[in-house]
Amino acid sequence: MSKEIKIGVFGCDRGLAYARLFANEDAIEMVAFCDKKEDRLQKAMERFPGIPGFASFDEFMAYGKEHGMNAVFLANYFHEHAPFAIKVMEAGMAALSECLPASTLKQCCELVRAKERLNGKYMFCENYPYMVGNLELTHLCHEGTLGTVMYLEGEYNHHDGPSDLYARSKGKYHWRNWEPRCFYLSHSLAPLMMMVDGIPRYVSAQAAVSQIQKEMFTFRAISDGMAQMLCKFDNGSVARFSGCNGIASGYSAYRAFGDKGAAEWGGQTNRQVRLNYKGWTCPPGVPDLQYYEPTRYVCARDPRVAKGLSAGHGGSDYIVVQNIIAYLRDGVEPYFDVYKAAAIAATACLSLKSCMNNGEMFKIPDFHSEEEMKEVENDDLTPFYDDEGHGGTYKPSLEYTPDQFDRVGVYEG
Repeated sequence: MSKEIKIGVFGCDRGLAYARLFANEDAIEMVAFCDKKEDRLQKAMERFPGIPGFASFDEFMAYGKEHGMNAVFLANYFHEHAPFAIKVMEAGMAALSECLPASTLKQCCELVRAKERLNGKYMFCENYPYMVGNLELTHLCHEGTLGTVMYLEGEYNHHDGPSDLYARSKGKYHWRNWEPRCFYLSHSLAPLMMMVDGIPRYVSAQAAVSQIQKEMFTFRAISDGMAQMLCKFDNGSVARFSGCNGIASGYSAYRAFGDKGAAEWGGQTNRQVRLNYKGWTCPPGVPDLQYYEPTRYVCARDPRVAKGLSAGHGGSDYIVVQNIIAYLRDGVEPYFDVYKAAAIAATACLSLKSCMNNGEMFKIPDFHSEEEMKEVENDDLTPFYDDEGHGGTYKPSLEYTPDQFDRVGVYEG
């Protein structure tokens, strides 16, 4: 089988984990690496001898163009995806974004318009919906045993200590030091979207201070320990979900509640799914309450899951790679296309605005609509700075400046 997909990897930290998966696929040939950090670039080239690496993105793209590169896996910094995705599509290549595709509403509009204008290829490579437990919850929601799914919950908790988080975020203006907890929300939100096949349309959010982080995480510009969002989808269902919270539970959990039954996975259920009904809603011959390990059922429905269980994030990284192949080789449109990706990014941007306005509800644009995009096309508010300390327009407090770490931890308007 020829290697139809010739891919470059931009960002050799998280990108290297995917490079290992790409190397095992007959349909994929890796062409080049790119990373501005020399140690990461060197590690990638040592791991994959013969594949060149570039510190310059422009040189990486030029080399790729000469050697038939037709896709770029974007694993660069969290807040910088949209501009590079647009450059990739302008070069006639597919843009595969590993995490949140945009950090402002303006970038959301620019990304969608570029994809439409260029008739380009874009895929949001969010992996958490493809974890075994979330795949099982999606199946339960879609098959109807829960009835009408009216309410969902998603929690993504990442409880790093000071030394671990500092190691991840060296440099005063590193994005992790400026990222509000409400921003890193795709691991919580995206699985819920797939469960009910819905797109977020309205969002309200609140954040809270962590006293420990305020005292000990002195390298971080803000000391919010958690953020919680309440969202209404276009199909009428309601969801409550977190950002990347730094609370002590340290686990992720997902729940779906219908008018016939409810199911959850993660948290206290660990690797088991908890499925329950209420008396008269219980299907014949089925117990009111059951716990079960979902892997064999999910694998029976999708053999790809069984093959990839040993891959990262519970096998979900492997499924993402298979979806990339299905899209670029076989023409199967990705579930998380540019419109859903922009909606997720816009939810993050507007969650921050809601936190700054004491939980005010904001409308999330429909990115299929040019009219709705026009309403937000100039909104470039962002909490993130470049390496020199320029660009950030949101402030954790009115008193805060980049040179004065007077951290309050809750976002004020």
